[in-house]
Amino acid sequence: MTERQAPHLVVLSGAGISAESGIQTFRAADGLWADHPVEEVATPGAWRRDPARVLAFYNARRDQVRRARPNLAHRALAALEQQGFRVSIITQNIDDLHERAGSRHVLHLHGEILKARSSVDRRMHYPLPRGGIELGDICDKGSQLRPDVVWFGEEVPHFGEACEIVGSADLVLVVGTSLAVMPAASLLQHAPLEAPCVLVDPEAEALAPPGVACLSQSAGEGVPALVRHWRREGRLWLPETLWAP
Repeated sequence: MTERQAPHLVVLSGAGISAESGIQTFRAADGLWADHPVEEVATPGAWRRDPARVLAFYNARRDQVRRARPNLAHRALAALEQQGFRVSIITQNIDDLHERAGSRHVLHLHGEILKARSSVDRRMHYPLPRGGIELGDICDKGSQLRPDVVWFGEEVPHFGEACEIVGSADLVLVVGTSLAVMPAASLLQHAPLEAPCVLVDPEAEALAPPGVACLSQSAGEGVPALVRHWRREGRLWLPETLWAP
């Protein structure tokens, strides 16, 4: 199966898939954000008011990401790609679990926590293989480094690229996200009309938009089940006996 002929699966992943690896979501009552109002740690205004607090918050999140490990869902998607399927992952997550599982085509809509960037030139990125970002750490232009994440109220620079990827899908898999945050929530509108879409989530039936098939399971259960079907058949399909649009 050549890459050109291979079925193209486009995955839209969100915090739910990473939560199964132990990374707390900011929406959970006991999550990392529970004691940190978003206005104080994840907006441009918060950065201007108290950069030390913002850096400390993301340093803690970075440590959590480094301790986490890819789960069954991450590994199943990587295995599908290794069999010859085209798999493009568009993730709202800022961790690197998809990459560590072996996926090669991952687009991070909201940035990557294991990178720093210049606070005056967002094209200037710096990997963070260890440690965090402290006040006084500067870019090559002499400006303070900041987390390479998209804060609330900031432009999503890769959104146009994400729309193009979704537009080339043979099937769209949504996993671990309620698609409640814009602009990611509008990505499904760019999928080809003939491309089926399935949502994997314990609350899938309540969350799924009209026309989207539902698999009411966790990411670690549902994604490997789907991948087993696709690998066995050599094509992307939705068995009607398991779920229905």
